Amino acid sequence: MADGLSVFLVEDEALIRMMMADMVAELGHHVVAEADNVRDACAFAMTAQYDFAILDINLMGLYVDPVADLIERRGKPFLFATGYGPELLPSLLRRRPILRKPISLDQLKAMIDTLFPGAIGRLPH
Repeated sequence: MADGLSVFLVEDEALIRMMMADMVAELGHHVVAEADNVRDACAFAMTAQYDFAILDINLMGLYVDPVADLIERRGKPFLFATGYGPELLPSLLRRRPILRKPISLDQLKAMIDTLFPGAIGRLPH
């Protein structure tokens, strides 16, 4: 993992998506696929090559659970990044990690470290 982890990023707000992609890069990882809607996210969930996914819960008024289900079927880890709480998720997805927006670099790093102990990542000094 010398080049860090590959990330699939699903977020419907362009500025937030860009900010999160920058944070992923700052931590030494890279975004390999991005989606801002459920349809595109479902396609990438099944075809993109990534180590884990970061999913917003609400994409343009639609819940992301079909995307999460596809990622889970592939056996890939994922976390939710949202301003909402877990109560909006189907009960089987409520056990997944959730980062509350606004997300800090430290919070994202801690979550990635939890999902991938020993993964290469860095915080700027």
